[in-house]
Amino acid sequence: MQGAMKKNISIIIAEDDEGHALLIKRNLARSGVLNPILHFRDGEEVLDFFTNENSDFRKQPDMGYVLLLDIKMPRIDGIEVLEKMKNDPELQNIPIIMITTTDTPREIEMCHSLGCNSYIVKPINYEKFMDVVRKLGYFLDIVQVPKAE
Repeated sequence: MQGAMKKNISIIIAEDDEGHALLIKRNLARSGVLNPILHFRDGEEVLDFFTNENSDFRKQPDMGYVLLLDIKMPRIDGIEVLEKMKNDPELQNIPIIMITTTDTPREIEMCHSLGCNSYIVKPINYEKFMDVVRKLGYFLDIVQVPKAE
């Protein structure tokens, strides 16, 4: 697959586990995703990026973003990030894909009710996790993403 998702889109990974973040990056690349990827280690860094506060990086107005969001993170968890972004008129259209080890029906239902676009459970098995992320890369190639405001 050549140049998957080459549109003007950046992928944001919000993941406190360095190993998981690295696996996500590698397997997106293996699926052909060549887009810029930014990695944030907690929800506060994600919100700072999107609100242009206290961040080394700045959201670009001509760029589209997809957020891959873990639930269990320090400082501000993924549920709170999801809720704040979906309640912000400037951020609510950014696609948010929950990618987490949490598979309880209550958590899944809550994330969907708060507005997540997709919910992916990270398999514990290494090979299955790599396969899931590769498939996510193929999905990202076909999804349409609005530009940031």
